[in-house]
Amino acid sequence: MNKDLRAMNKDLKILIVDDEEACRETLSMILQAEGYQVKQCIKSKEVTDILKTEYFDIIISDLIMPEMDGIALLKAVKKIRPNLFFIILTAHGTINNAVEAMKQGAYTYVIKGSDPEELLKEIQNIEKLKQTQSKETESTAEPNGSSYMMNTKSKLYREVLDMASKVAKSEANVLILGESGAGKEVIAQYIHSESNRSKNSFYATNCHVFSNSLLESELFGHEKGSFTGALSTRIGRFEAAQSGTLFLDEIGDIPLTTQAKLLRAIETKMINRIGSNDEIKVDFRLISATNKDLSKEIKEGNFREDIFYRLSTIIIQVPPLRDRKEDLPDLIQFFAEKVKSSMGIERIEIDNDVMDFLLNYRYPGNIRELKNIIERMVVLSDDGHITSGSIPNLMYDDPDAMAELSEANYTLKDVRREFESKYIENVLKRNQYNVTKSAKDLDISTRHLFNKISEYGIRDCQDKGVSKGEFPFSG
Repeated sequence: MNKDLRAMNKDLKILIVDDEEACRETLSMILQAEGYQVKQCIKSKEVTDILKTEYFDIIISDLIMPEMDGIALLKAVKKIRPNLFFIILTAHGTINNAVEAMKQGAYTYVIKGSDPEELLKEIQNIEKLKQTQSKETESTAEPNGSSYMMNTKSKLYREVLDMASKVAKSEANVLILGESGAGKEVIAQYIHSESNRSKNSFYATNCHVFSNSLLESELFGHEKGSFTGALSTRIGRFEAAQSGTLFLDEIGDIPLTTQAKLLRAIETKMINRIGSNDEIKVDFRLISATNKDLSKEIKEGNFREDIFYRLSTIIIQVPPLRDRKEDLPDLIQFFAEKVKSSMGIERIEIDNDVMDFLLNYRYPGNIRELKNIIERMVVLSDDGHITSGSIPNLMYDDPDAMAELSEANYTLKDVRREFESKYIENVLKRNQYNVTKSAKDLDISTRHLFNKISEYGIRDCQDKGVSKGEFPFSG
């Protein structure tokens, strides 16, 4: 592995659980040599206590152990850390049990004594998946089950929840429509929690984050050697969701070739792993979601009409946040309290003009954007006192600019960039372009501020007294 990849891995933490010292030590040496942070655990029963005080990205656990085997440990871990990646180590004779572990939520399994490259490959796949998810997805769901989304004063959103509750009692396929960030996955989780499958797994897959070939493997699984990089057999999401619910987000981004296979799986409840002719019977409840206009996609030949009708036995339209502003006060308070708790702030006070802005803004990024705006304002506040200075003057002084941000097809990244650049520029103006004082007000280093000035092209800094020799622009 090259130096860059080792550097990338330095923050990835792995816990090895095995009662065999030789296996633990060998794996630890191999993984540490690749740049991973590694901790060992002898007794599987101690893992849940460890997870209460330490964060890990991956657990690598032996399948057969005294006191608590790998599958029992997996179930215990998933209750407190559902998003943690779990890899099972198994012997040849216990592969069937390892496959069962994957159905319970394990990411994959690796055969003991095999080439270490197989394990390293799976860990690298997890690393890539985590990076992709962090860049392209940010679920509006919270670890506590998103109960804050279920308390609503909006008649429109209450109708959505009532419909979801009724649909949950059936096995009908559900298609959830709505803008990005509106909380489609929250509704999918609510349907699962109210259904007869609630005691079984809820598997969410964002179809947009995978390439065409990887998406098929993610959904249907693959056999060892079926394609380059397939170093071990892996079950897909359909098998993993056995007796539970499979949620396919961004269903409108599935390529036509995969749509055909998906249609067959829905119709027959049978699948084939990539590289195998053996049919596998699967039992799942399907919920899908998209922010695309599927009628338009069908007309343009990007989405099959037959699969649309299969997916949309029931259609639920999630309203955007601007159409349920009755819920804004409670949502603002919820996110503010959440940030207050995480930052250890004693209290949060929001000025009236800021609250007026928050209650009247249109939120093109919906709940996801509201959450990020609140977090940003708290971070930039003085001990929890949120004033109009927490929001760029652009949004107060220029109503047309605010409307443009709200109505235009800006990504959340674009909006954040616009906010931050304007805010930094305002602080610089207030301090008469004194970079040192501005950096202090922003609670960042002068070097960091110079980098931001360069990144956002705030050239006025040079014009207002900072000489070229003192201004370390990289470009």
